[in-house]
Amino acid sequence: MESQRTFLFIGLMLVSFLLFQEWNNDYNTPKADPSATTQTLQTNSPESDDYIPSSSDSDLPVSTNLAKRSVIEITTDVFKVKIDTKGGDIVEADLLQYEEVKGEETPFMLLGEFDGKQYFSQSGLIGLNGPDASANGRPTYSTEQKSYTLTGDELRVPLQFTDSNGVSFTKTYVFKKGQYDVGLEYKINNTTSAPLQVQLYTQIKRTVQEKGSMVDQNYLGAAYGTDEEPYEKYSFSDMADKNLNKNTQGGYVAFIQHYFVSAWVPMQDQTNTIYSLITKSNAAIIGAKDPAVNIQAGSEQTLTATYYMGPKESDILEAIHPDLDLTVDYGWLWFISQPLFVLLKWLHSILGNWGVAIIAITIIVKSLMYPLTKAQYTSMAKMRALQPKMAALKEKYGDDRQKFGQATMEMYKKEKVNPMGGCFPILLQMPIFLALFYVFLESTELRHAEFVLWLTDLSAQDPYYVLPILFGASMFITQKLQPMTVTDPMQQKMMTFMPVIFSVFFLWFPSGLVLYWLVSNLISIVQMLIIYRGMEKKGIKVRG
Repeated sequence: MESQRTFLFIGLMLVSFLLFQEWNNDYNTPKADPSATTQTLQTNSPESDDYIPSSSDSDLPVSTNLAKRSVIEITTDVFKVKIDTKGGDIVEADLLQYEEVKGEETPFMLLGEFDGKQYFSQSGLIGLNGPDASANGRPTYSTEQKSYTLTGDELRVPLQFTDSNGVSFTKTYVFKKGQYDVGLEYKINNTTSAPLQVQLYTQIKRTVQEKGSMVDQNYLGAAYGTDEEPYEKYSFSDMADKNLNKNTQGGYVAFIQHYFVSAWVPMQDQTNTIYSLITKSNAAIIGAKDPAVNIQAGSEQTLTATYYMGPKESDILEAIHPDLDLTVDYGWLWFISQPLFVLLKWLHSILGNWGVAIIAITIIVKSLMYPLTKAQYTSMAKMRALQPKMAALKEKYGDDRQKFGQATMEMYKKEKVNPMGGCFPILLQMPIFLALFYVFLESTELRHAEFVLWLTDLSAQDPYYVLPILFGASMFITQKLQPMTVTDPMQQKMMTFMPVIFSVFFLWFPSGLVLYWLVSNLISIVQMLIIYRGMEKKGIKVRG
């Protein structure tokens, strides 16, 4: 009996530790090891802030004065974007539908320069005749306007550049109403009498960031997908240890963080090269290079790619690339988390409130798991009913553990009781708890989602700790109702303080997750009373 209670306690502590560890460690941004970075730079060492890949994977340093940018401003219904005329890079992107801080009107800045850090999207043409591979540095594009505003369903922003040989390059960004994916079109018009060779590259650059505080962690790191590896994380420390150099059919590269992602998706009907490195200026880069293309004299050709910068919404990401939705990282229990999230979204579409939807999904999950719950509490009750016989066996056999163990097993067999029957059901429920943890943590829809009164953000901790305290109280009531006794003084202390320990543990958890656990406990209490009442009607003594 005591071992069963101890086993349950250890199991609950384990699942909570895993939750806490995933929240604080998996969503972690370790700083790259300086010595490892130096070693990388010795073989692949750009001398300035910008890095332009070449066809041969060597570096071509290009000087850029960040303080003297000439930018083009683009405004759509979802974006406010700035494009640098030097290279035509996206150097800033504000998401107008998302607030930086709950209750403030400042839009969320996904790309840009903030707190001394940089996060840019870059693209260009390298190869034998690519303007970005020129010894004169990256091209400076001209535009007809300094600002553009989306007024219809589509906005095209063309950037023009003509090299010294008269070759015309038109780099066009295509924005669409309500969409976070931006099309890139590179039109090369070869007006010369000789063939040209160019190669499109697309990359994302982000300053390597140090680890945050234990309770202030956001997922931050690179990721990529190939035809053999649909989704692979590649952290800052991974980049410092080894540069990526993978050839793949199609593929994608991305930087992912809590709730948001930016990703380049090259053409999928060709073999692309995925690469990464960390520059001397401590910038992490992950990118993709298209195969080189030849453009005959007097002809033109257009190269394309897609850049996504926005929330991690599975349906939208999957439409851009079949594996890009994997950046909504539900962990190793994704096969449980994904259907749970679909159910949660469906409930929200009916109920109109994410907090109410969480309560509803809790009721559904607990109802479906009721047979396991009944088996768990029935086993516990039967074990308690055997306590007098267990005490008699202890008195009979004294310190002879072997005979006591044999007699105990015979008693279990005779009474048709499984001593582990109360443990296995709760162990089977733990994957559900973990899967829902990932759902609440990864779902952009829950970011800044209001519930009631003081709970204005279900993705953040309860500001007044009401839910964790109520959870502890519900756990205390559950503990008192459980038909099991513990005689060992140390275990008694552990059981007494368990609600307090869990309450403290949950102080920093997302309030949506704590709401789920609280409602789950309340339902368990009701189910427990129903189960015990039915057993007592059958003459089985449940409570002392």
